[in-house]
Amino acid sequence: MVKNSLNFSTVPFENIDEFARRINDEFESGKVGYFHLPKGSKKLIEKASVIAGEYEYESVVVIGMGGSSLGTKALYTLLKDKAKLKAYFLDNLDIATCKSVLGSINFNKTLFFVVSKSGTTIETITIFKYIIDKFGIKNFKENFIFITDPDSNLEHFAEKHNARIFHIPANVGGRFSVFSAAGIVPLLFLGIDTKEILKGAKACKKSFFDEKDDSILQKAYHFVTHKSAKTNVLFSYGDKFTHFNEWYVQLWAESLGKRCEYKRVGLTPISLIGSRDQHSFLQLIMDGTKDKTVTFIKVLDWADKDSASNLSLEFLDSCDFTNGLNISEVLNLQCDSTMRAVINEGISTDLITLEKIDEWHCGYLIYYYMLLTSAAGIMLNINTYDQPGVEVGKRILKMMLSK
Repeated sequence: MVKNSLNFSTVPFENIDEFARRINDEFESGKVGYFHLPKGSKKLIEKASVIAGEYEYESVVVIGMGGSSLGTKALYTLLKDKAKLKAYFLDNLDIATCKSVLGSINFNKTLFFVVSKSGTTIETITIFKYIIDKFGIKNFKENFIFITDPDSNLEHFAEKHNARIFHIPANVGGRFSVFSAAGIVPLLFLGIDTKEILKGAKACKKSFFDEKDDSILQKAYHFVTHKSAKTNVLFSYGDKFTHFNEWYVQLWAESLGKRCEYKRVGLTPISLIGSRDQHSFLQLIMDGTKDKTVTFIKVLDWADKDSASNLSLEFLDSCDFTNGLNISEVLNLQCDSTMRAVINEGISTDLITLEKIDEWHCGYLIYYYMLLTSAAGIMLNINTYDQPGVEVGKRILKMMLSK
């Protein structure tokens, strides 16, 4: 069960039915491929399952930037307890991290996924070449699987060395690619139930497109049309959401920060983790400029049922009110009380409630946020799926390096 409670006024459906029609047109056109991945990735799972059985490995390393790794990392962190192996992510051009990861693994028992949609992502290829130098690799088929666009330069390299290749569909952008080979294949090799992930995504798809649940449209419309709030805060309660929040920031920022003719538009994402950030950023939300909306995420049933200690310590007896309570229950009460305080300040909030953390609920949540992003992009009248600002920086870097 995933429930989204909107703590703000909604609008009559006729105010948003044009946007509903347009997102349905996007869905039907086939030009935006992520919509159909929950169904289309079934054969991918079958193929990857067969190949996974051909390797003997103890750990997995994913090499990729942005959307090529963030979604996978988000799902792995949420579902780490269900993974059979440990995963490492080389998703930044930081030599200290590279050395730390490579020093933590047994190379001969590690499977590397080199993920680049374009096939020429400079950070990804630079890290890949560093690993080749460090380990003197000759046979790439033994330890490397390549995930890229069809006919990319990275595919040509893999083909020359008889290595395994999986394709990202051409109509699926990197930050929307978690249900493609970019995310599904590494997660499957880690032993996570990818079929259940896709079932959760399909349930969200069904709710939105078939059952016509308009809560995502209402939420997107409220965010886009809000007179003063152009900053959207995601306040997730639990450390497991740390990398999901990072994925949300990339998805939201890169998709919605655009130029629309002569106008600049966008919604700024902020990532917070409760209860920790109640002691920092919450102060700005409560007493600072009211230019933010806040989405809270909480989990009803955490697997860990440990209770707080019943100790009563001298001088600290004022803190005894948590004694004997389930610690996760206290975390959720902190979420509820913080949300109530924010609502009392007249700030728009909504609450996403997950029954538990498992593959189905995580698949639902990921698909939910991609739909929300698409809806907001349509309402902003922009191309949600390109990133021209990012490409400018890439071109300048190549020019500087060439000199």
